[in-house]
Amino acid sequence: MKLDPAVMRDLTATAVNRGARRQWTIEDVDWAALRPENLTQTDTSVVRFITFIEDHIPGYLTYFLDQFPVRGQELDIEDFCFNREYFRFLIAWAYDEERHASVLTKYQVEAGINTPDELMRELAEEGRKQFSLPYEHPVQAFTYTLVQEKATQLFYQQFRTVVTEPVLRDLLNRLARDEARHFAFYSNLVGQYIERHGLAATVPDLKDVLGTFRMPLADTLKGYWRWSLQVADTAGYDHTEAYESLVRLVKGFTTSSGAASTTDLATFVDKIRQV
Repeated sequence: MKLDPAVMRDLTATAVNRGARRQWTIEDVDWAALRPENLTQTDTSVVRFITFIEDHIPGYLTYFLDQFPVRGQELDIEDFCFNREYFRFLIAWAYDEERHASVLTKYQVEAGINTPDELMRELAEEGRKQFSLPYEHPVQAFTYTLVQEKATQLFYQQFRTVVTEPVLRDLLNRLARDEARHFAFYSNLVGQYIERHGLAATVPDLKDVLGTFRMPLADTLKGYWRWSLQVADTAGYDHTEAYESLVRLVKGFTTSSGAASTTDLATFVDKIRQV
């Protein structure tokens, strides 16, 4: 299933312009307000965990650049144009995520969680591992990212409700807003696939993603599952809550001819969440 490059051009322009209007920098953070004594051991552990996740941006970006190449004369012109427009979003998105990695790294150092050199090597140990997704079709990669961005947004929002350290609360709010913008882009993009190709053709790909979904680094980060359980307990967090955003998106395209597909996806999500 393909999408018109002009559609990607318009979606990307909207997302990139919105992001440019809402930029923030590490210097905008009130570091003088940092109160490390307010951090619990669990807070510290979760900060280390999310730093690993955010710092893997070179791996995430490399994967998407490989999947949507912008080089090679063998590329079909339409495919190149589509990938070229998507590239504009990827660069803006990578800038956001690199800022997340940088600000969390600085937070660890300023809060005395780690030293700069130790942290650099700790992150490098995991960062050099390859990131990949088990999907063949663009709409599947986009659906995965839609769910992942929403899940991350929800986690940051929920973790913020249990944190008392003021600078960390501020950072979580900033990160959640960025992830919400990223989610909006992918939601609009997947919506365009549904609109063009119909629910009957698209829902099987969406179900395939949800049926195999794992958060980033679930299979490579040392101690991931121990950490993820701690994260869930700390913030009352369940990443499958993000699946509902996909169901709501699909419901927005429901017609009499697509009602069966919508019901099928909603039932599928309910079964996953009950496991």
